Amino acid sequence: MNAVFKTDKGKVRLHNEDNGGIFTNKEGQFLAVVADGMGGHRAGDVASEMTIHFLETEWANTDKIETAEEAEDWLRSKIVEVNQVIFEHSKKNSECEGMGTTVVAAICTNLFATLANIGDSRGYILNEAGFQQLTEDHSLVNELVRTGQISREDAEHHPRKNVLLRALGTEETVAMDTKTIIFEEGDFLFLCSDGLSNKVTEEEIKGNLTQSGTLDEKASNLVTLANQNGGEDNITLAIVEYSDVVVEGR
Repeated sequence: MNAVFKTDKGKVRLHNEDNGGIFTNKEGQFLAVVADGMGGHRAGDVASEMTIHFLETEWANTDKIETAEEAEDWLRSKIVEVNQVIFEHSKKNSECEGMGTTVVAAICTNLFATLANIGDSRGYILNEAGFQQLTEDHSLVNELVRTGQISREDAEHHPRKNVLLRALGTEETVAMDTKTIIFEEGDFLFLCSDGLSNKVTEEEIKGNLTQSGTLDEKASNLVTLANQNGGEDNITLAIVEYSDVVVEGR
């Protein structure tokens, strides 16, 4: 497999509260993660950094994942654990009170990819069936769309677009979605924070992934495009391509 991770603070924010990476376990299987931190005075970057450090460390000590059930169990248990770590830290450190983070994580094997997500950082797949979103945003606006109260077009410019219904670390318990898909030669798995998905259309992401060039070039082009379209938020993405090439970046 070939993979790349990139993050950029964008053109407006003073700090980058996003975090993430692509990590390997003992068997060389990939874990790709994107986390978009929020809350408190620069506490968002604390929450996202704690999440990534915890998952990276746990994944490095993990044996081969054989089944989708094992992958889902791993993601559920580790995300529950790190939720508790962040929640306890925010209670003990007043400057971090109320901090939290979104998270979208994917375990990639030679047979399947398993995703877990909380919040509005997204996971997509590009395969022979086309380009489609795999995750559901845990946001107020998406709930309004889902229940038919507003249209998807209205959602794009809704004044409460950034209000989340779920986040990692803000409550003592947390609920997440998980999904497993077939992952095979030629497929691309794409994870990103809303700093990218709010500024780059699905058609533009698909076009970038299918054009010629290295994964690093594709990732850089998408970051540039998000910045050209305003860059008001931090921009983070991870791409995993099913092929026999090495990892680029972190």
